Amino acid sequence: MAALLLGAMLLLVQPQLVPSRPASPAPEAGLQEALRKAGSLQDDLREPAATNGSAQQQQLPQTIIIGVRKGGTRALLEMLSLHPDVAAAENEVHFFDWEEHYRLGLGWYRSQMPFSWPHQLTVEKTPAYFTSPQVPARVYHMNPAIRLLLIVRDPAERVLSDYTQVFYNHRQKHKPYPSIKEFLVRSDGRLNVDYKALNRSLYHAHLQGWLRFFPLRRIHLVDGDRLIKDPFPEIQKVERFLRLAPQINASNFYFNKTKGFYCLRDSGRDRCLHESKGRAHPQVDPKLLHKLHEYFHEPNKKFFELVGRTFDWH
Repeated sequence: MAALLLGAMLLLVQPQLVPSRPASPAPEAGLQEALRKAGSLQDDLREPAATNGSAQQQQLPQTIIIGVRKGGTRALLEMLSLHPDVAAAENEVHFFDWEEHYRLGLGWYRSQMPFSWPHQLTVEKTPAYFTSPQVPARVYHMNPAIRLLLIVRDPAERVLSDYTQVFYNHRQKHKPYPSIKEFLVRSDGRLNVDYKALNRSLYHAHLQGWLRFFPLRRIHLVDGDRLIKDPFPEIQKVERFLRLAPQINASNFYFNKTKGFYCLRDSGRDRCLHESKGRAHPQVDPKLLHKLHEYFHEPNKKFFELVGRTFDWH
């Protein structure tokens, strides 16, 4: 009997054998390595989020506001943050469009998100995503079922807002900046179609890149011009698209006559967008403005056909 007990003890303390070389990789491992070297970070982007039903955590966004620049993305994010089931990232993350960020992988991206409860929807906005050709595939690899928000406005007005932002950025640094006419008009009097701000307003061209990966039903178009004039109906549509319970009310908005746009009222607290928002556009010669409207006429038609709806633009 003693011999049997001794034998059992020896079996218990015997070290586990460890193979002298790693086990053979899974069949798809070679493909994952190739994708990683190609810069897609496919294996990392499919890393599952940690789950804890009783604590707050940082989650990957289930919704991204992808653009457009100077279309009202900050206003949309602030309005969405009124909803108790939404956790909004405070800053533009630039994960999918900046290579130095994308190389850091999904763990870094998640670390940029706000802490939220499991039932909350995490949202981030980076308007440069819309016009960056590499972004749609990268977002798709992270989550092909993600819901995307695209806010658009009159493309000619968007160009003027784009210029205005850069102009004031230079002005704050006491640096000179050319007039908008110098950007928009060539020496021969024709419109300068190489001006980057014009390209950003060619919505149909950029949306086609997204539609190669996402069906239109996963991209909700927010009318940026209507959001400024009457925000509540537009935000109701966003709630429905995101399958959120209707929690944002008309009482959450009030018109600030001093600023000239709507501000937010949340639990008795009033807050408005930063003073950098809603700046007056530069004076533009009517003939030049007419050239802008003519330039966008055909691209706008293509965009309307692409999305199956029209907008009240010039």
